[in-house]
Amino acid sequence: MNAEPADQIRLLEVQALDSRIAQLDHKRRNLPEHAELERLGADLAQLRDLLVAARTEESDTAREQTKAEQDVEQVRQRAVRDQQRMDSGAVTSPKDLENLQRELASLAKRQSDLEDVVLEVMERREVAQERAAELAERVESVQAKVSEAESRKSAALEDIDAEGFTVAKDREVLAAGVPDDLIKLYDKLRAQQGGIGAARLYQKRCEGCRLELNITELNEVRAAPANAVVRCENCRRILVRTGASGL
Repeated sequence: MNAEPADQIRLLEVQALDSRIAQLDHKRRNLPEHAELERLGADLAQLRDLLVAARTEESDTAREQTKAEQDVEQVRQRAVRDQQRMDSGAVTSPKDLENLQRELASLAKRQSDLEDVVLEVMERREVAQERAAELAERVESVQAKVSEAESRKSAALEDIDAEGFTVAKDREVLAAGVPDDLIKLYDKLRAQQGGIGAARLYQKRCEGCRLELNITELNEVRAAPANAVVRCENCRRILVRTGASGL
């Protein structure tokens, strides 16, 4: 295949733009915000689960406290009624009075025990409330970090896409000036060779595979006409000669 030296140089410029497009694609896929958002998302999910558990415990202890307080009130009201019976003089039998006194003592003990239960439940409820409040603050903090990271990611992607659009348009214009058979070969090799289809021969070294040409290969390149499209014997990429090729 033959192509004018200027077209081969232009091919190197196309390659540079393709390499930049590949760099932008890599940058887009590997923005630090992606990993940051993944980590924050996992943290946020865990915190939300903990918050649900804390709020559930808070709700459960609230119901438990209400029930315990109702039990205390029932015992208290019964003790008040018994005390009123004693104070009214309606109970005259010594045995009935003794039984009533024993019941009042039992109710007092029962009320004391139930009040201790209420205090214990209140303490657990307070702990659950504090835990839920703390977790709610942490969820809000992490959510703010997520929003901030999302904003940074969106801004970075916008910049990348803007540059990518410009580079792609430049590539389109530049590639249109390269002969069809040359650009087709280049695109084929680029797909086969990890994105590099054409490389400069610089100081006797192929900049595609980074290997230096041996004397036989150099002589073949020297002997090739200026418009001949030569290939690197090692990586088979298009080898573009310039004034710095060392020939």
